Amino acid sequence: MVLDFRSFQNSLYVYSEISTKYISIALMDTYILGTGLSHDGSTVLLKNGKILVAIEKERLSRIKHDGGNDFDTVKHCLDFAGISADDLTLIVQASNFENHILPNQYAGQRYFDRDIQTPVITLSHHLAHAWSAVGMSSFTSCNVMVIDGAGSPYSHCLDIEDTTVPNYPFSNGMYCEKDSFYFFDGTSLTPLFKDFSEVKLFQQTSSLKLPTNYHSIGGLYHAASQYCFGNLNDVGKLMGLAPYGTLNSKPPLFKLENGIIEVLYENVDRYFTKPSSGYDAFKNDFNHYADMARWVQDETEKAIIYLFQERSKLQPHANFAYAGGVALNAVANYKLRRSGIVKNLYTQPAAGDNGLAIGCAYYGWHKILAQPKRSIPDHIFFGRQYSDDDIRQAILNAGITNNAKFSIKQTPDFVALTATELARGKVVGWFQGGAEFGPRALGHRSILADPRIKDIKNHINSNIKFREDFRPFAPSVRIDDVQKYFVHGWESPYMILIDEIKAEWKDQLGGIVHQDGTCRVQTVTSTFNPEFYQLIGDFEAETGIGVLLNTSLNRKGMPIVETPAEALSLFLSGSIDVLVLNNFIICKQS
Repeated sequence: MVLDFRSFQNSLYVYSEISTKYISIALMDTYILGTGLSHDGSTVLLKNGKILVAIEKERLSRIKHDGGNDFDTVKHCLDFAGISADDLTLIVQASNFENHILPNQYAGQRYFDRDIQTPVITLSHHLAHAWSAVGMSSFTSCNVMVIDGAGSPYSHCLDIEDTTVPNYPFSNGMYCEKDSFYFFDGTSLTPLFKDFSEVKLFQQTSSLKLPTNYHSIGGLYHAASQYCFGNLNDVGKLMGLAPYGTLNSKPPLFKLENGIIEVLYENVDRYFTKPSSGYDAFKNDFNHYADMARWVQDETEKAIIYLFQERSKLQPHANFAYAGGVALNAVANYKLRRSGIVKNLYTQPAAGDNGLAIGCAYYGWHKILAQPKRSIPDHIFFGRQYSDDDIRQAILNAGITNNAKFSIKQTPDFVALTATELARGKVVGWFQGGAEFGPRALGHRSILADPRIKDIKNHINSNIKFREDFRPFAPSVRIDDVQKYFVHGWESPYMILIDEIKAEWKDQLGGIVHQDGTCRVQTVTSTFNPEFYQLIGDFEAETGIGVLLNTSLNRKGMPIVETPAEALSLFLSGSIDVLVLNNFIICKQS
C-alpha cells in the first residue's frame, strides 16, 4: 500500500481508525519502521514511540557508506524484534531524488512483498533530517537547522507550502535542497526558510569536479575532499588536515548576501589547480593540500555561522537542533558555540544520511499517528547485543581456544583488569553491548589506549588503523572531570564538538591533542555507558589520569565492526594487544 503523502494527509481520518486500533489496545504494540535509502543507508524500528533497534547498512554489508536497497537492514530489525512486516503499523522511508519508491523494489528486491498492507510513506530529504534532530533532542521547543550537500528536488519537497523560498527559475533545471530552517513548538514542525540550488553533477571547473548541489556548503566540502584525497567521502580527513595548513590571505570561497550562500567559483577555478592523483602526490605536496584544507574549513565555518545568524533573525530562540552532513563538522560546531549565536545546541549524533531513518520513524510516530514525545534515548547504542554464547562460539571459530599464544579469561572483573592492561601500555579493542548508531565509536566498539604514551598516535595509525599519520584521536573523559582537562568543559557525549586542552596537560596527553591544541572530546556519564565510565575511573585510579584515547574498532576503509567474529578478525590481523568481548579478555601473550 503505497501512499502519496499529500493524498494521504488529506485522508487521515481513514488512517485514524487504523492508528486507534493499534494504540488504544494496551496489549498491542505499535511498530513503526523508518528506513533510509540514500547513501549511508540505515533502518530504525520504533516500538511504542521508542527506538528498539537500529542498524546502518555498512555494518552488515561491510562496505563503507553503503546505501540504496534496504533488504538486509529491514530484515535485521524485524528479526531482532521477532515480528514480520505485517506487524508494522507504518513504514516511512526517505531517499534523495525520489518520492515514489515502491515498497517491493528499490535498487533490487526489497524485504516487503507486493501485497503488503502496511501503509508506506515517502518523506522528502530535509524533512527527514529535521525530524531526526527533533525526535532525538531533549528540547520541548527549538529552532531546527539542516545543512548538507544535496537534499530532495524542489518538486518533491513536502515542506514548501507557506515557506520562504528564494525566487529561482526552478523550471530550468533540477534544484535541490541545500539548507532548511524550521521551528518546532513541541508538537508541530514548521518550515520557515528553505534554500535550493541547481544540481550540476557533471559541471566541471578548471580542475574540480563538483559532486552535488552547485552552491551548497556540503557540496564544496565534498569537492575539496576529492581534490585533496581523491575521494568525496574523506571529509573527516579534511577537517583533520586543516590545522596543518595556513590561510595565506586567500579570497572568500562563499558569497554571503541576503541570507543566501553561493560559491564563488572564480576563486575555485583560480586556486584548485592541482587535484591529488594519489597518496604519493598528497605526501609530496602536503603543505599545499593542508593549506587548501585550512582555507575550505575556515570558509565553511564562516558560512555556517552566517546561516545560523541570518535564520535566527526569523525566529529567535535559545535552542537549536541541528542535522545534515555538515553538522558533523566538529570544528565548525566549536566555532558556532563560541560565536554566541546559539545558546543551546543539540547536534544529532547521526547527522548524516544514516540519520534519515530515525527522522522517518519519529515522523510516523509524531506527525502521522499524532502521538506525544516519549522519553528520549539516554544513549545511542541501538545495535543488537551479543550473548556470552555468541562470544564463546566466535572464539571457538577463530581457532585460538587452545593456542598458547593467547590467554582467554571470562571474569566479572573485566573492567578493572582492562584498566590494568591499559595502564601497562597495552592497546585494547573494547567490544560491549549493542553497537553505536552513527559514525563515532563511543565506548562500545572502540580501540583504547593510554594517551600519555609517546608516539602512541603514530603506532595506532601505522600498525593498527593503517591510515594517514596526520589524523588525530579523540579523548574520552568522565563528565565529572571534563573541566579539569579542557578549557570550556562542554558536555559532548557524541564526539562532534572540539575543545581546547588546558596548557598543563598538553605535553602529558599528547596522544589525544591535535596539531592546533584542540581535541574532539567525548564526555561519558554513568547513565550513558556505565562500563566505560567505570573503566575510565579505574584507569585514573591506576595512573592518576582520567582520560583515555578512543578511536573506532576498525581500520582504514573498513566500517566499524558489528559482530564478535569481526572484532576477533581485526584483533588477530593487526597489533591490538588485548581484546575485550563483553566480559571475556583475550590477551596476546607476546
